[in-house]
Amino acid sequence: MTNFSKNNTKALGNYPLNQEEVDIDLVEWLNILKDGKWLVIFVTLAVLFLGIAKAFLDKPVYKADVILQINEKTRTLAGIEPLIDLFKSTMPVLAEIELIKSRMVLGETIKNLDLDIIAKPKYFPLVGEAIARQYQLRNHDNSIFNPIAGLSHYAWGGESIKVDTLTVPENLKDEELILLTGEQDHFQIIYRDGLILEGRVGELVSKQIANNQLPVTILVSLLKSRPGTQFILKRLSENSAIIQLKENLVVSEKNKLTGILELTLESHSPDQAVRVLNEIANIYVQQNVEHKSAESQKTLEFLEKQLPILKKQMEVATSDLNDYRNRKGSIHLDIETENILKGLVEIKTQTTLLQQKRDELRQSYTESHPNVIAVDKQISRLREQARTHENLIKVLPETQQVIAGLSGDVQVSTTLYNTLLNNAQALKVTKAGTVGDVRVIDYAILPDLPIKPKKMLIISVTFIFGIFLGIAAVFVRKMLHRGIEDPDLVEKQLNIPVYSTVSHSKCQEILNKEAGKHNKSHNNVPLVLAKIYPEDSAIESLRSFRTSLHFSLLDAKNNIVLISGPSPNIGKTFVAMNLATVMADSGKKVLLIDADLRKGAINKLLGVSRENGLSEIISDTITMKKATHKIAQANIDFISTGALPPNPSELLLHERFGIFLETLTEQYDLVIIDSPPILAATDAAIIGRFASATFMVIKAGQHTKRELEQSIKRFAQSGTNIKGIVFNGVPESASRYGYVYQYNYKKD
Repeated sequence: MTNFSKNNTKALGNYPLNQEEVDIDLVEWLNILKDGKWLVIFVTLAVLFLGIAKAFLDKPVYKADVILQINEKTRTLAGIEPLIDLFKSTMPVLAEIELIKSRMVLGETIKNLDLDIIAKPKYFPLVGEAIARQYQLRNHDNSIFNPIAGLSHYAWGGESIKVDTLTVPENLKDEELILLTGEQDHFQIIYRDGLILEGRVGELVSKQIANNQLPVTILVSLLKSRPGTQFILKRLSENSAIIQLKENLVVSEKNKLTGILELTLESHSPDQAVRVLNEIANIYVQQNVEHKSAESQKTLEFLEKQLPILKKQMEVATSDLNDYRNRKGSIHLDIETENILKGLVEIKTQTTLLQQKRDELRQSYTESHPNVIAVDKQISRLREQARTHENLIKVLPETQQVIAGLSGDVQVSTTLYNTLLNNAQALKVTKAGTVGDVRVIDYAILPDLPIKPKKMLIISVTFIFGIFLGIAAVFVRKMLHRGIEDPDLVEKQLNIPVYSTVSHSKCQEILNKEAGKHNKSHNNVPLVLAKIYPEDSAIESLRSFRTSLHFSLLDAKNNIVLISGPSPNIGKTFVAMNLATVMADSGKKVLLIDADLRKGAINKLLGVSRENGLSEIISDTITMKKATHKIAQANIDFISTGALPPNPSELLLHERFGIFLETLTEQYDLVIIDSPPILAATDAAIIGRFASATFMVIKAGQHTKRELEQSIKRFAQSGTNIKGIVFNGVPESASRYGYVYQYNYKKD
């Protein structure tokens, strides 16, 4: 049991320490965020404002789509299946996608819809188009919005323009032109502040510019605006127009191996998105059909060229046979000769058809192509068979030979003509009934709502991003801030004890504002925090300092305490004045001296005049009694600076100053002197020689380590050692360090 307890204690002895450190770090981070809450709120609201502005200023984007189906095989009419092989299509879907996005399709679309002509109103930067868009939504009488702030050259809503024709020289393509409206439908075209031409709505205007071969030509069919409003015109080059269309066009297969293609287009104009997509679909389907019927058209053209020739040959052969028979009379061939003649006719017919097929193949292939070589071999075999039949005919009588030859020519030409005529009719039917590999399943329709901007998404994202950015800004500010905020670091790095940590007092801020009002109204009521708000946490800290100070002065050489600091505006006067009041509350007779002969202002807070003070005492122009003010409300005596001298350091070095302080030690229990900052003047070092205890007031987060080291060094060079540090202005959230505690402990 004992071993278990020891092991368990050891295990728990290490872990809670790490856990505590983690908890302390987490609390510290939370308190850092609490200190920077206003920065987080400001950054969040700023980013949120930008997000809201973007959500409402961005121009709406609409999306339209078209569905196409890609078939694997072209459908043909029944009865002409032998010709199917001529029109098979095995083109993959990916190839179809590339064809849709080709210049062949997109270029014709741009040409048909004039997408290479851009004509739009010129809006005020950033917000002008959004204002015009909102006005357009509420405008029911087609009126034109009045210009804002007299900026009549911008469009503010209700303006419209339509340009049917716009041609420019090559050097002006993709360049921005300005159309300036005038009175009675007149307008001017301006380029780089130079007038190009003038025209009128509904009239075709053309003008030659310099040495350009192509003139500037424009036809404005619609122009609605105030006189003086500007419009932006631009004629895109073919390449620029295609690139611009490709950027917004997406072609993809909906599901793998389905052959279903989806064409989507994003545009600021829903009407234009629908028109462009439907035009692309129609053009592609048309070109696909034309491509599939191209081979039939090519063969048909070849046959139509051959038919007149074969018809003439048939007519000549028939005429020759009839003439010969008329001269020789009716001659009948025996059965054997007719069989030979029939075989020769078939061979010649096949040879001629193969020759025509070879001519057709040669339009697409070279002599060395396998198909051409195969046809040549077939023609050679048929010609050998034809020579064999011709040799059999040569043994016949001369009259029968002539009749057989003429009859063969007639039969061959007739058979060829009828065969080609039938093929031509079949190809015409095939061409008329050809269906492409593509069909439109769904045409584009007008979208109901825009897809962009997604306002709620933008606002939500920017709100979250603003919070993260604000938190990051707080921690970055914390990292960049070099001021010491932890009194423990002061003790560790400077080896000087921190006697008190004084929290920031909001009540003192109120008194500072009232002090300014009192100065204007010459009110003599002392504004001492220890008397007006005695329960303030800062006063409680000074009471703790009072106790520490009491014990530190037990072995001191005198009862003079010097309050100084490294730099101005750190609260040393606040500490000196309220410490004197707190000490007086404990029954001590206390004298407060304002020894800041440069900018001392304690007299304003205590409601007394500056005149007749320390400088006059040292100058021996008045007595100490006359310079001492009784502050009854604070129960202390006070000596002001007196007239601010031109040489405060030399005045403090006078021996009368030391004699004066020696006399004070016998009359008062405690003398507290408020001096100038040590880094701003040497006065504090001079006064420090006469004090038994010198305390340096520093403000949380305002001083670097080097600044404090320099302050201590300045005091040390004059023979003054810093007794301790008063850590002032600690924020309420600084409780993360454990050196500011506030309790609500009141009498019931």
